[in-house]
Amino acid sequence: MSDFTANTSSTPQEAQFGDYIALLKPRVMSLVVFTAFVGLMVAPVSVPPVDAFTAILFIALGGGASGALNMWYDRDIDQVMKRTQSRPIPSGRVAPGEALSLGLWLSALSVVMLGLAANWFAAAFLAFTIFFYAVVYTVWLKRWTPQNIVIGGAAGAFPPMIGWAVATGGVSIESVLMFALIFMWTPPHFWALALFMKSDYDEAKVPMLTVTHGRPHTRKMVLVYTLLLAPVAIATGLTSIGGPVYMAAAVVLNILFVKGGYDIWKRTEAQALEDDYKTEKKVFRFSLLYLFLHFGALLAEAGLSSFGLGGW
Repeated sequence: MSDFTANTSSTPQEAQFGDYIALLKPRVMSLVVFTAFVGLMVAPVSVPPVDAFTAILFIALGGGASGALNMWYDRDIDQVMKRTQSRPIPSGRVAPGEALSLGLWLSALSVVMLGLAANWFAAAFLAFTIFFYAVVYTVWLKRWTPQNIVIGGAAGAFPPMIGWAVATGGVSIESVLMFALIFMWTPPHFWALALFMKSDYDEAKVPMLTVTHGRPHTRKMVLVYTLLLAPVAIATGLTSIGGPVYMAAAVVLNILFVKGGYDIWKRTEAQALEDDYKTEKKVFRFSLLYLFLHFGALLAEAGLSSFGLGGW
């Protein structure tokens, strides 16, 4: 990695507590926490509330550690990209060494404590997830291949499997399908973003699909992945964690997401520029709701099942 000096001003700002929280990527962490919590709650083995809270806390810390390590390594391209220039390191509020130390310490703490609080299989799974995001995705995939989001999406897809492993100590078809749901959702979610943020990736020389293959090809792939995602979402509803509530939500959400993918695919660049990528931004925002509602529906099924009402 090339040498880098933070973009400090003549009067560097002093780091605040919120800057260290920002290093942990709280938005990403919230997704990690929610999907891991759902994975734990829908598992067939109940976990005492205190144990569940403790496990989710350390999974969250592991997710935050990944974010800090990512920001440490990506500090050079974060300084170039407009949407990341205000992050703690490129803005000069946090030194790179501080971010690295925080990431490493939180990684070790989260893995060891999850092992002690839950089981060592779940802890090993968390350790692998941190490694995958910080090394496989951040160091290798992100800068070297347009498949960065496709393969790297696995890092964000592991949390429900970790939650399931906390409860059961293992893996099952249900946890694999929850993984697959996030894994297949990630490319159209990020490519929709990349369509209206292409200049950022161009300037940072990040080989996002919009940069290497152009927007027309990216539009086609958004549609392809929404079509591939739908069967995965439906299949999840046919397992023991599914039920009529989830299935109804999955059918509606996937019809809407495929329609969004089609709307993106059929647009020309002239049309997108004319309305400032209104459709692409709309589909990107919907994709966030899409994932939240799928996992929310799984959680609802688990709640109904506890009263003997959920499931098939």
